Amino acid sequence: MLKEVFDRTAALIGILTLWPVMLVTGILIALGMPGGPVLFRQQRVGRHGRLFTMIKFRTMLPNHSGSSVSVAGESRITPLGATLRRWKLDELPELWNVLKGDMSFVGPRPDVPGYADRLTGDDRRVLLLKPGITGPATLKYRDEEQLLSLQADPVAYNDRVIFPDKVRINLEYLENRSFARDLRIIIQTLLPNRPTLATDSTAAAS
Repeated sequence: MLKEVFDRTAALIGILTLWPVMLVTGILIALGMPGGPVLFRQQRVGRHGRLFTMIKFRTMLPNHSGSSVSVAGESRITPLGATLRRWKLDELPELWNVLKGDMSFVGPRPDVPGYADRLTGDDRRVLLLKPGITGPATLKYRDEEQLLSLQADPVAYNDRVIFPDKVRINLEYLENRSFARDLRIIIQTLLPNRPTLATDSTAAAS
């Protein structure tokens, strides 16, 4: 209950405080990335497997064809989009998802249906959690796109190494979550980026 009250209150405060930043970001996208919408909407899997529409700022070329796995330096990501992704500004519209109750500030990143469908057995307990803007797995893989850019086959590496590790981390979070831990994760997310955060463990798994 405390988590839900915090989420909705903080999301409302965030929207009221950051609307100028979001307005400027939207204008930059409209002017610098013409030919497509300002916002990117995609069906994601939420708590208990229910689908919802996640909203982000668009960072890619319109009508691109590509994998749901994003890699740093891809041609479908525009220069402006890369900047937005680096500073996580593309995530700001997700505050609306938190305010609506589709997402939380802290939880597993919401997967597209294709990846959520791969969850079997005990791993499906991850779906007991409301998806989040950030979380322990997000912190570990905050440089995920750069890490994937170093792999010969980014999609295979994601499927074989990163996705199972995220499931493991999120299950551990499910068993040990608390409001105090959520606050620590939010603070860690706001701290300056620490590169190579995930490389040691993922290299060991490769």
